[in-house]
Amino acid sequence: MRNCLVTDTSTEGIYIFSSSDCLLERNIFARNNVEEITGYFPSAVKIFNQTHRVTCRDNVVMDQPNSNGIWYDVGNVDGVFINNWIEGCLDGFFFEISKGAICAGNVFVNCENGVRVLNSSNVRVHHNTFINAVALIERTERSAVNDHFGWHPSTGPDVDKREGHVFSGNLLIGDAQFDKALLRFSQSQVLCGKLTRPQVKQCDENVYVRSREAETQTLLSWSPAAEQCVADFKGLEAFQKAQPDFEKRSQYYPGWYGAVLRSVDLKNCELIRPIGEPLSEQSLPSEVQQLLGWSKTDAQTPGAYPLRR
Repeated sequence: MRNCLVTDTSTEGIYIFSSSDCLLERNIFARNNVEEITGYFPSAVKIFNQTHRVTCRDNVVMDQPNSNGIWYDVGNVDGVFINNWIEGCLDGFFFEISKGAICAGNVFVNCENGVRVLNSSNVRVHHNTFINAVALIERTERSAVNDHFGWHPSTGPDVDKREGHVFSGNLLIGDAQFDKALLRFSQSQVLCGKLTRPQVKQCDENVYVRSREAETQTLLSWSPAAEQCVADFKGLEAFQKAQPDFEKRSQYYPGWYGAVLRSVDLKNCELIRPIGEPLSEQSLPSEVQQLLGWSKTDAQTPGAYPLRR
């Protein structure tokens, strides 16, 4: 499906069901769930039930205050989500009860959660730009046992296999009005004594920027953690001390005074100038470089756009 406008729909704009090797490219999705239905979870695009290798590339999803953006829901395998612009959604890219995805080169603006990974495994989140949009990776105790839709969780990884994620090379920006953590790892309280391994196998080379007014807010929430299950950190230094295997080369710029991007209002989210130290040339795997059409030098810039030189 290419070059289509899907807008002002009652529920989903597009529904992909039990299909494989599908491509959604250069489409615009806007104002879905215009009836504001509750008790039901709509999205601009729903990719549902035993669906493999669905690629979403170069799409625009916007104006979704009562709807998710693109939702890979239940039993998806090896999704590819690249170069999309997602703005004003509940959950922008939502990957639930599924196995394996690449999420790279996307821009998430003013979403409740730009990326939400729930009860899934092996999702690789590389070089995205988050603007007032949380990146959330979470797992719960939901399983096929005693579940109202028991077949749903049975299509994804078991409770103790919801891990293996990668979060690397991303640019996360929060302005003065944004008071949430930029990156959150969440886990149900009931699991905290049972699942003690991190949900991510790699989390590094990310760049965080907060305005001066918001610099006292939580930067990163981590779970599982000792005692209270979730630990909040206002800066990277304390986090690196608590979790020395992660965010070793990441950078944090609190109290940033000027503009970081050319113009969010004009939909131009390229960096105005270099920010911090360049990322390592190894920050982006070759497979993802090929998908984005980037060079190793391009991958040294955090976020969704290589720096113009």
